[in-house]
Amino acid sequence: MDGIPHSFANSAFLELALTHASTRQPQNNERLEFLGDAVLDLLVAEELYRSPADLDEGQMTEFKSHVVSRRTLAQGARNLDLQERAHLGSGLARRTLSRAVLANLYEAVLGAVYLDAGLEACRTFMRTTLATPLGEALAKRGTDNPKQRLQETCQARWGAPPEYETIETRGAAHARAFLVRVNTDARSFPTAWGRTRKEAEQWAAHEALLILEQQSD
Repeated sequence: MDGIPHSFANSAFLELALTHASTRQPQNNERLEFLGDAVLDLLVAEELYRSPADLDEGQMTEFKSHVVSRRTLAQGARNLDLQERAHLGSGLARRTLSRAVLANLYEAVLGAVYLDAGLEACRTFMRTTLATPLGEALAKRGTDNPKQRLQETCQARWGAPPEYETIETRGAAHARAFLVRVNTDARSFPTAWGRTRKEAEQWAAHEALLILEQQSD
């Protein structure tokens, strides 16, 4: 992609978005990152809601987490060459910036676009820069399986599958809720509720995958 797909009326917003906290400048991009994160969540949620794929709540949650993940946003930042444009402190090397730093740069630039031109400009920016992951998320409808992905991840990392532990069961027989936790040889992960044991296991696997992806950054 050749350059940032937005022409800034106020270039100061972009300069601030590209100023990392490591520069120790009086102002940096952390507040814009916070704003951009909120804008991105709204835009991706709306995009999935309006999708002709008619996704249910669980699918929208799963697919949104894929689109707004550090991995995806870091790639979006690289496509925009933000690592070369960013103002960094002496402790950070452009060629080895972590996914977290790159993802934060992407969100900060999106926040800058919002302040400069509003939500519709952000929608155009998001659709242009994240078209591939959005398309991939919608194409995965009905095929994504967090438990299967977690099993593959655990086998690759630790040579053993995860175990699912039912922590609690609530409610009458016709309205049960299950609390499940994923355990591996290395650690235990946050619990998750579901209306069935299978659903709770899927959500617990989803929570574990989010943590493992963050740790790989």
